[in-house]
Amino acid sequence: MDHPFDAIVVGAGGAGLWAALELAREGVNTAVLTKLYPTRSHTGTAQGGVCAALGNLEEDHWEWHMFDTVKGGDYLVDQDAAEILAREAIETVIELEHMGLPFNRTPDGKIDQRRFGGHTSNYGEGPVRRACFAADRTGHMILQTLYQQCIKHGVKFFDEFQVVDLLFEGDPAKGGRAAGVVAHRLADGQLHTFRAKAVLLSTGGFGRMFRITSNAHSLTGDGVALCYRHGIPIQDMEFFQFHPTGIVGIGILLSEAARGEGGTLLNDKGERFMANYAPKLMELAPRDMVSRAMYQEIRAGRGIGGKDYLYLDVRHLGRKVIEEKLPDITDFARIYQGVEPLKEPVPVQPTAHYAMGGIPTNVFSEVVRDDKGTVVPGLFAAGECACVSVHGANRLGTNSLVDLLVFGRRAGRQMARYAAKVERPQPIANAVEPMRADLDAIRGREASGESVAVIRKELQDVMMDNVGVYRDATLLTAALAKVKELKARNQKVAIADRGSVFNTELLEAQELGYLLDLAHVTVAAALARTESRGAHSREDYPERDDKKWLKHSLAYQGKDGPTLRYKDVSITTFQPKPRTY
Repeated sequence: MDHPFDAIVVGAGGAGLWAALELAREGVNTAVLTKLYPTRSHTGTAQGGVCAALGNLEEDHWEWHMFDTVKGGDYLVDQDAAEILAREAIETVIELEHMGLPFNRTPDGKIDQRRFGGHTSNYGEGPVRRACFAADRTGHMILQTLYQQCIKHGVKFFDEFQVVDLLFEGDPAKGGRAAGVVAHRLADGQLHTFRAKAVLLSTGGFGRMFRITSNAHSLTGDGVALCYRHGIPIQDMEFFQFHPTGIVGIGILLSEAARGEGGTLLNDKGERFMANYAPKLMELAPRDMVSRAMYQEIRAGRGIGGKDYLYLDVRHLGRKVIEEKLPDITDFARIYQGVEPLKEPVPVQPTAHYAMGGIPTNVFSEVVRDDKGTVVPGLFAAGECACVSVHGANRLGTNSLVDLLVFGRRAGRQMARYAAKVERPQPIANAVEPMRADLDAIRGREASGESVAVIRKELQDVMMDNVGVYRDATLLTAALAKVKELKARNQKVAIADRGSVFNTELLEAQELGYLLDLAHVTVAAALARTESRGAHSREDYPERDDKKWLKHSLAYQGKDGPTLRYKDVSITTFQPKPRTY
């Protein structure tokens, strides 16, 4: 079945919904395709806040926010993009407020703000209250607010339509333009084509390549992998953030909001060990630094009871703060760990959380295909799947929600401008046949073939153990060999369900292929980058090397794996300096 539209949005998180809203406001005939019900998108799990230099509780300026973003990203941030992020954060948050988002309020009725890691006053002097929040359910409220606005403006949703291929007129690596997508309808297994002038990828991250992750099972890098398979490079894949405070063993997040409200990290001796690593900001240092400090404490034998976790302590905050500002976090501790945060500290460990890398874009959210910024006509990306790059080597807390709001909004506006200038692509003959053949091949193999679950577990184990918070050449070389082995075995993967109706096993097999591709790039790019920068910490190359490595990586799909090239970082205002807190 063929569906003609003017614009297609793939993914219904914050970036996709705001883009769709902008398109609908401009009268552009728009469809949103999502493999989940929209309000189940992963934006809804973002807890602690969305940052903007409103200055509601103390002096703040967008320039300070820009500086913190650049420094927090260990100077790999493109500074033209960081300036847009910090400037437009203010107006997007106020617009969200006007849409009806129920922010917490100060006594005089302004949006309340809390501290968050790496956000400072006066270019690094000390912590500042910059994160605007709705208790610890900020992402959930953003998602609900934007979805309601999209419904109000008549956006067409195709729920449980999983995009499995991108369509182009011509080769996108040589100037071909985006023409639509192929989607698998979960309810009956039918393949549908959606033709459009403009296509936005807002498919989220790919943390499911790791064993312990805050990411939902749906975050398998679909959009990023599909671009890679069509000859579009993917950028800065070696940088993957580990959040310091995940629930032990399962990775569900306990938001940085707990530390923003005054929670502390303790080792087995009851010491606030961050005083030894970031004496100015303590627990509110950037996430990569706090995660490394936790690993160092555990390695030194100061994990709780000698084990591989530490404590997050909020007991001293009192019942009022905990119940009014941290209700979800504390409930998670009760439900998943059987711990009462009012009376006892909560066991935590770093969890794979956020991809700084992804599909390269310019500041208008247009996908670019080389180091010169050449645009792929009609193709856009925003949110975690995109790399603008406003996060560089390490994202600051709450900058994720600002990223998807600012650049989701920019994407929608640019898509509307683009759609007004071009004709809709013509139907592409046999557009679904390559994907039908791939899916039928998986479904047709003998059940004695390789198992999706087994390969996925082996992938997650090697990525967690070898490509985590700390890395070195030995670990990465072993991981590269293992990922290649798993990719070969994946060619023989088989499933038990041969049917068409709600065949989630078939789509999990497809998603496994995406994770393997992205893991391959992540490991190869990490092995090539012989320095430590942000979330990429090499024990065999412990220093940052600006002379050799102040550049973005671009990975292109080659016959035997990724081919790496590099491009310059945009530096406009802040020259690289040693990163201390």
